[in-house]
Amino acid sequence: MKRFFVLPFLAAGYFLQAQSIGNSPYAAFGIGDVKYDNTTDVNAMGGISTAYIWDFNNNFNFSNPAANKNLELTTIKLEGTNENNFFKSNFDNSNITKHSTYLSNIAIAFPLSPKVKFGLGYQPYSSKKYSVLKNETLSDGTQKGESFRGEGTLNTVQAAVSYQISPEFALGLRSNFYFGNLYDINELTYSNAELINGYETKNKIKTFNFTLGTAYQKVVNTDKKLTLGATYTFGNTGQMETAYTNSTYFYTTGETKNNISIIDEKISEDKNLIPMEFSLGAGYGKDSKWFLGTQVDYKKGETIQFLGQPFANQDSYRIAAGGWILPNYNNFRSYFSRVTYRYGAYYEKGNLSLNGTDINKFAVTGGVTLPFENRSVNRMSGIDIGVELGKRGTVDNNMVRQNFINLRIGINFADKWFMKRLYD
Repeated sequence: MKRFFVLPFLAAGYFLQAQSIGNSPYAAFGIGDVKYDNTTDVNAMGGISTAYIWDFNNNFNFSNPAANKNLELTTIKLEGTNENNFFKSNFDNSNITKHSTYLSNIAIAFPLSPKVKFGLGYQPYSSKKYSVLKNETLSDGTQKGESFRGEGTLNTVQAAVSYQISPEFALGLRSNFYFGNLYDINELTYSNAELINGYETKNKIKTFNFTLGTAYQKVVNTDKKLTLGATYTFGNTGQMETAYTNSTYFYTTGETKNNISIIDEKISEDKNLIPMEFSLGAGYGKDSKWFLGTQVDYKKGETIQFLGQPFANQDSYRIAAGGWILPNYNNFRSYFSRVTYRYGAYYEKGNLSLNGTDINKFAVTGGVTLPFENRSVNRMSGIDIGVELGKRGTVDNNMVRQNFINLRIGINFADKWFMKRLYD
C-alpha cells in the first residue's frame, strides 16, 4: 500500500484547501515533530550540550547528565516555546502560516553532595497535529473526498544523576519515561455512498529508556578549559501498543461515529518507537568569559506502523556548533556586562526520505541570559531568552518547505536550599 507516501504531495497540492496543518505535514510520519531535548539556553547555542559544563553554580544539564560538576544551588526552571511556521509549496504558489505556544520544560535540580547532583524534569517529546483535505471529481461525476489527520502528544519525565569521580572526570545516568497517545487517521468519502471508509492507527505509549553520559574537563593555560563529552541513549525497554482499524461508519451530531462495521483490525506490541541515539561533543573556553563548542548526534532509524503498514525511518545525524560570551560578570555598574550572550547553528539530516527527497533541517540560533540580581554571582537567578530561525524540507518534487521562527523564554530560580544555618 502506497497511500501514506502521497501525504506531503497532498499537503503541497491542496494547501489552499487544508483545514488545519499544525506542526507540519511531515509530522504524519513516525511519532510526529520531535522537540529536541534541550533547554532555552542550550537551544540558543545551536543545541550543543554534550560537552557543555556551565561555569557557574546554577544550571543542570539534562542532555548530558554527567556535565554538572559546578552545580551548587537548587534550581527550578519553567520554560515556554512559541513556534511560528511558514509553509510554502510551488503548487499554485501556496502559502500558509501556523502558530503554537506551549509549556516546554519544567525542571528542578539540586546537589546531593559535592560529588553527586540530581535533577527531575518534564518535557513534551513530540507532537502530532495536522489535517490535510483533498477533493476531486471522478470520471463518472462522483465527488471523492480524502482526508489525512493526526493528533496527540508524547511526553517524557526525566530523572538524572551525576557523579564526579575526579576533578576532571564524571559519569551520569538519566532515565526517560515516555507516555501518551498518537493517532493517524485517513478517511475516504464518496458522494454516491452514505458510509465513510476510515483507516486509523493508534499508538499507545508507556515506555522508558536510559541515557548514559560522560564528561571530561581539564584546565589548560591557567584559565582555559577543554571539555569533552559523550552520551548514549539505549532503545526502548518498555511497551508500545499499536492498534490498526479499517472500518466503515457515518457521523452524527457531535462527531459521533455510528453504524460502525469493522473490515480489518490488528493489534501489535513492539519497542521500536524511540530509537537509539549517540552523541559526541568537544568545547574550549576561558573561565567565566567565553565558551565555544561543537557536537555530532546520530539517531538510528526505526520501522513503525502507519495506517496499518510498516514505514521505515532512515538513520539521521545532526551537526551543531555554538557557545556563549559573558563580558564581565563582576561589573555591577553595567548590567549588560553581566548578560550572557549565546549563539549557534545546526544542520540536521532528517530521518524522512520521501520519493528520493530527503527532508533536512538547518537553523541559526541566538539568545541571552538576563540576571535578576546585583549582589552576588552565587545568586544567578535570571531569564533565558532564545530565538531559532531556519527551514525544513524543500519545494522540489511538489514537496513542502517549512520556514520557522521559534521563540523560547525560561525563568531559572537558583538559591541555596537544604543548608543548615549557623548562628553565633
